[in-house]
Amino acid sequence: MYDVTIIGSGPAGLTAAIYTCRSELKTLVIEGTAAGGQLMITSEVENFPGFPEGIEGPELMSKMRSQAERFGAEFKGGDVTGVKLESRPFEVTIGSETIETKTLIIASGAQSRWLGLEAEEKLRGKGVSACATCDGFFFTDREVAVIGGGDAAIEEATFLTRFARKVTIVHRRDELRAGKAMQKKALDNEKIAFEWNSVLEDILDVNENKVTAVVLKNVKTGESKELPVDGVFIAIGHDPSTSVFKGKIELDEKGYIVTKNITRTSVPGVFAAGDVQDTRYRQAITAAGSGCMAAIDALKFLEGEEVSAGW
Repeated sequence: MYDVTIIGSGPAGLTAAIYTCRSELKTLVIEGTAAGGQLMITSEVENFPGFPEGIEGPELMSKMRSQAERFGAEFKGGDVTGVKLESRPFEVTIGSETIETKTLIIASGAQSRWLGLEAEEKLRGKGVSACATCDGFFFTDREVAVIGGGDAAIEEATFLTRFARKVTIVHRRDELRAGKAMQKKALDNEKIAFEWNSVLEDILDVNENKVTAVVLKNVKTGESKELPVDGVFIAIGHDPSTSVFKGKIELDEKGYIVTKNITRTSVPGVFAAGDVQDTRYRQAITAAGSGCMAAIDALKFLEGEEVSAGW
């Protein structure tokens, strides 16, 4: 029996573990098969406070894990395959093993959607990114491409114009899907160009271990061409890791966990933190902050304060 079980081992989950363990709550962290979250595929993090020279994503996650472990957190690998949340204690199943827990913090994150190109995977962190806020600075006075035509793509492209010399939006249709106000903002920006009716066919150059160009295919003519760029931002959306919670707690239409008072879910005693419930910020520091909040809320719940105040 655990006081707190945390699903996820990214910044939100590990920060929550640090706080619950320092409050002397018996804590289990279920790491998942992709332990450490999305920062494990981030080459350099320059915007996390406390590291003026920057820090490699995997190193940052290793330090967070060691800190949680130092305070007594237990860790278990594997993915959650089932949950029982109808009554407390809750039950969480990992493969063939089921554990019981008095409270649950869901910090399972969200994954950027990728196109599935071989070069896309090999050059990830070497010019290929899914986060302009994280990596835009690295492309100061350079040319980049943004793949997508929805709100996310326009937000990424507009943000990148703060740094890049030129931003080319590549969209498979001949008009954007983003909101009208956002479309106008992009269309009026002299730094933004468009490649209409086009899809990303390949990214060059794996042999040079950096991005030098993209290969675009026109969906109407079938013709392919190279567009020289220094970076590629894939902006086709995110998928929250919540499939196991469908029908168990309230999710929005995109599958993100619905929370009130920042971390409370629709089930008393179940909290959510990080990208699994955050569709707006999606930063390591905001995930860590919400992990702290979820841990404090779980402690208050166990102490009875939240029960007496109503959920």
